[in-house]
Amino acid sequence: MLLKNPISTSYTKAYEDLDFLKSDEARSIRLQLELLKPELALKKANIDECIVCFGSARIRDKKESAKRVKDLEAKLKKDPKNKKLQIALKEAKGLASLSKYYDEARKFAHICVSKTNKRFSIVTGGGPGIMEAANRGAYEAGGTSIGFNITLPMEQRPNKYISKGFAFLFHYFAIRKMHLVMRSKAVVVFPGGYGTFDEMFEILTLVQTGKKKKIPVVLVGREFWNGIFNTQKLFDYGVISHNDTFALVDTAEEAVAVLKKFYHVK
Repeated sequence: MLLKNPISTSYTKAYEDLDFLKSDEARSIRLQLELLKPELALKKANIDECIVCFGSARIRDKKESAKRVKDLEAKLKKDPKNKKLQIALKEAKGLASLSKYYDEARKFAHICVSKTNKRFSIVTGGGPGIMEAANRGAYEAGGTSIGFNITLPMEQRPNKYISKGFAFLFHYFAIRKMHLVMRSKAVVVFPGGYGTFDEMFEILTLVQTGKKKKIPVVLVGREFWNGIFNTQKLFDYGVISHNDTFALVDTAEEAVAVLKKFYHVK
């Protein structure tokens, strides 16, 4: 029996068949495409020297952080036994104590762009918080501000300080990380959570193993990092060597000084 319409998806060109492209079997192709698309765009724009900034998406500026705490305190006053509000207020106060790093990230990116005649592009994960701050600093200095955003269960939009045409969207963390590292001339890490730790340890491992040429890795916030990351213990146990290290600073100016020293810039 002849079908009324013999044309089916089998007759669709492979590169136009979204069901095929989204299949498990085509994953390797998707990985290649996700690597290639931003690569071509960045090459076309002659972008090959980047400073990458990592940090929490949850850290906001002082004004917004203070408002969040104040609003939660008002709600808790009306419902003092509400456990969810208690936890939310504790988290908000913790994040408020880190709000100064929003300013430091913004200042750092601004200095890097303005003091190097826009030599470096600033790259972040493209989201809110510290990422927004660094993109903002670069944008305000008139430099190239790049965001490598990624699809997440909690929908994350690119922040508004990314230069036009340089907001990229990824599905695969692995490919996103490759782009974060490939052109990096320095990595500066502000306080953050699992995602920030993952990115930080990734770059430290790549440098340690020689997969990435040695570059400055700077952690901003001595109190924060010393409170959660005891490198001396790792040295004592012998699981890392004293060559596997990073710089620990408190301010944007100190972070810039580390980069200048590494690259012998006055």
